[in-house]
Formats: sequence, C-alpha cells, structure tokens
Amino acid sequence: MSRLLLNKPSAIQRAAATVSRTSAVVSVQQQKQQPCKITPSVVIRRWKSFLHNNNSAVQKSATATATASLSQRSQVETLNARGSYTSRSYTSKSNTMSSKCLQLENINPNFITMEYAVRGPLVVRAGEIEKELEKGVKKPFDEVIRANIGDCHAMGQKPVTFLRQLLALTFEPRLLDSPEYPEDVKQRARAILGNCQGHSMGSYTDSAGLEVVRRQVTEYIERRDGGIPAEYLNIYLTGGASPGIKSILSLIHADVDGKPPGVMVPIPQYPLYSATIAEYGMTKVDYYLDEETGWSLGRKELQRAFDEAKSTCSPRALVVINPGNPTGQVLTRDNIVEIIKFAHDNKLIILADEVYQDNVYDKNSKFYSFKRVAYELGEPYRNQELVSFLSTSKGYLGECGIRGGYMEVVNLCPNVKAMLTKSITAALCSTTAGQVAVSALVNPPKPGEPSYELFQKEKNATLTALKERAELVHKTLSGFEGYKVNPVQGAMYVFPQVEIPPKAIEAAKAKGLAPDVFYAFELLETSGICIVPGSGFGQRAGTYHFRSTILPQTDKLKLMMEKFRVFHTEFMKKYK
Repeated sequence: MSRLLLNKPSAIQRAAATVSRTSAVVSVQQQKQQPCKITPSVVIRRWKSFLHNNNSAVQKSATATATASLSQRSQVETLNARGSYTSRSYTSKSNTMSSKCLQLENINPNFITMEYAVRGPLVVRAGEIEKELEKGVKKPFDEVIRANIGDCHAMGQKPVTFLRQLLALTFEPRLLDSPEYPEDVKQRARAILGNCQGHSMGSYTDSAGLEVVRRQVTEYIERRDGGIPAEYLNIYLTGGASPGIKSILSLIHADVDGKPPGVMVPIPQYPLYSATIAEYGMTKVDYYLDEETGWSLGRKELQRAFDEAKSTCSPRALVVINPGNPTGQVLTRDNIVEIIKFAHDNKLIILADEVYQDNVYDKNSKFYSFKRVAYELGEPYRNQELVSFLSTSKGYLGECGIRGGYMEVVNLCPNVKAMLTKSITAALCSTTAGQVAVSALVNPPKPGEPSYELFQKEKNATLTALKERAELVHKTLSGFEGYKVNPVQGAMYVFPQVEIPPKAIEAAKAKGLAPDVFYAFELLETSGICIVPGSGFGQRAGTYHFRSTILPQTDKLKLMMEKFRVFHTEFMKKYK
C-alpha cells in the first residue's frame, strides 16, 4: 500500500472490513456461485469474532504508538463504514455496549450480511480525505474525484430547464402569473395541481401516484413501444426505481415447496439486488454475463444457474438490467427473446431494470423494452409476468435526489396485484416532487410548443457529451497494460478487467484485502480517484474488475484518465 495509507491505521482497518465480504464472494465464486444461506448463528459468530479480534493482520501493520483506545474506536469506525453501527457516542468502557437493548445477537441478522458496495468503505475513506484536504493536509492531489456512483448532477451535469420550471410552478403556484415562464409549462403545472387534493403539492396523492401522471406514463409507454397498449392502473409511481424493485422482491418473498425463494441476478450486478435479497433473507442465484462477447447473455447459462439452484431454493424471479449496470452493454432483441422464452418455460417473473433506456451510445445498438418484445412474440409469451422500472435519476435528466420513478406491472394475477397495491398503500405515496419529475420525463415539450427548442438542445447536449465520454474512457483504458475493456454501449459506467500482478496479489493478501480492493485503495490514496472494486458487483473467480462512471465533465474526465494512467503505470512498475 502507499505510505499514505500505511500511515492511517483507521483507513486500513476500514479497508480490511471488506475481508469477510470479499472472502465470501470469492468462496461462492469458486463454488460456481452455488446459492446458499448463512444461518443467523454463523453470522453472529463471525461478527463477534470481528469485534473482539479486529483483524490481527491489520493491527500488525498499524503504527507502534497506536493505543488500545484507538483500536477500539477504529472498530466502531469500521462498522460505521459498513453501515452496521451508526452511533457516535461510543466509549471504551466495555459495559457501555453490553447495556444496550439492541445488540448484534438480537437484531435481524440479514442487516449484518447485506452489503452495498457503491457506498462502502472506499467511499467513507474518500469523504475523510476530502475533509483532510479542507484542513490543509498535503496530498499528491488537490481533490477527490468520485467516480464511484452514478450521481449526474454531483458530477456537474446541468438540470433540464423544463423540469425545473415545472417543479417551480407546481410548488409555488403564484408563479403561474409570471410572464417569465412558458405557457406550455404553465398548462402542465395546472393539470398536475388540478389533480392534487386542495390543489397543493403538499397533499397526499393516491398511493399509486397522481392519476394524471400515471396516464401520461401510459401514453409515453405506448409511444415508446410503437402503439402497444398500456393501462394506467398498471402504473405505480415510486420514489426512484429502488422502492419499486424492493416492493416486488418483498411480494415474492415466500417459501415454495419448503424451499426459500430464489432471485436470479446477472453477474456482474447492481448491488441493490444483492443487498435487498440479503436483507430479506432470500437466496441470490447468480448467472454470468459473457465478458468475451460484450457481456452478452445466453439461455444455456440461464438454464445452468436455474437448474443448480433448484436443489437449495425455489427460483421465482429473473432480474435483467438493460442497458447494463455496471457493464454498459445493450441487449440485442434476439437476446431478449431468449430471456423471455426462458422465463416463460421456467415460470419466472421478469424484473426488467430499464432505467438507462435513454442512455444508448453505440450506433449499432438499440433499446428494446421487454414488454414490447414479449407482446410482439405473441401467445403464450404475451402473457409473461413482467415488471419494468424507469427512473428520473438516469437518462438525460439525472435528477437523483428528487427520487422519481415508476414501475409497470404486467400480467400479474389480479388477486396478487391487489395485494401489491395494498402493500403500497401502507407507504401512503411517493414524493410529489418525484411525481412531477416523472411527468416531465414522460410528457416533455412537443414540437411547436414554446419550450421545445431549449428542451431538445439541453437533452441532446447531455446525451452527446455522455457518448463522447463513453468513447474517451474506453479508448483511454484500452491502452493500459493488462486491461481488457468492452465498449460502453450504454448506461453510465465502464467495467474493465484488470490483470493484477502476482506480487500485488500477495501484497493484498498481506493486508487482508482482495486484490481489486487493494488496487482501488491505492488508486484513491495516490490519485484521489474513487472507484468501486469489481468484487462489489460479482465477477468470475480469478478475474479482477472495477466500476467507474463516465459522468465527470469532459475536462475533468480527461484529467482523471491521465491521473489513472500515471497511477497504473507506477503500480505495474512497483509490483511487476
């Protein structure tokens, strides 16, 4: 590790907190990703061991002046980084924690096993480095570049004027009299306010969302899918795509034939799925995307994963992310046909994560919705159970913090759908700001309307810039020694494979870290670039990857790529 990292015991200890997770990942991969469940007693024993031992390998590398109180404090900081302990009132007295009514032994053990790599220990360390820079601590860099998460506006993307104007008018109706706002935006704002109780965005909406917005969603889907009919009663407005995804996973959480429910997820996968499956105590069934053929997916691999999982669980759902996160591929129509037929033949509901459908950059690629392809296949596939998800956080809007999204539920048993609706009513409704954002996404300005030209200019500028950055990142990383990089066809990420030298692998083991985690920490401490190790998403045993966004503005992205080049060159010299 770099000297900067070695001189920060707490940073190393937080890094080592990933050991148990990484070891579990590698172990499962080496067993061909056989699904299994860890019993609560095993989980508790592992964490008690961690709390008492605090990674002896890390303690040996800490400075000789580290005291017992520092060690104990670092234990809690490590748990903070992992999201497993949030109290800052920790004291070194052993009876303080034992006096608490909630302890690891008596909380839901699924909270302990779940992980969310996108906001893991590396991100915690990145935040600490930012604070150190603010205090004047000298580093080999002057800023942290957070390439770990798809947060568009945090990376400098400008908001779309039309959406922000619609938000302003709906939340401050007195502005409807202002001549500064275009009439088409005012008309849309009046329609939304007219559907609100008390004509106020501060009122609750129907649990599934404002009817006017849900009807706009159906019109959008019909336009997108070439006229295939949609029904507004099948639309649920959600606080981003994530709550919708979690609601469906919760719905299918039931044992079948005495076996726990299984959810098939692509490897690499977006950690929301692995985290939620772990939180709910379900079984994750991994199927591998084929890196050698551009992260494609074949029925043979799906069937292998399904058949092997049946001995330990009852597979119930198939998750597909298209365009891919973290892999950036766009599925072909033939691929989608294969997937739909597989799901139908094996009685699986499809969860189609399509939040990046506007982010397609490759001229030879095209987005096809699963609903459209299933409908065009005719019977019996037209009746395939399917839930698709879209979000305002991605695409060209990038409004992550507003939390807007929807799910379309197709072909569910009416009785089951009624139970889903009942469950959703318990959450009252999604945020009205998010619902307005969905309205802006699905009902944008039309040709001839006052806002149309500016809207098209801003939308095209954002998507064009993302396309240029996708090409820049692919071209740059492809020139690095030991890198294999598939083109970024869509979405917002690159997921290169890195050949880590044996000497570096040994150094990682000595620190109690997975090689890709070791690589990512050295990159952060040396250059200020924050990425996510591939082990957080899943990868074939013996391979190492990382995910980086393509979101930094072009000038900063060029700077980031140059820093990356310098780091990797030095890393290879050091460990080759």
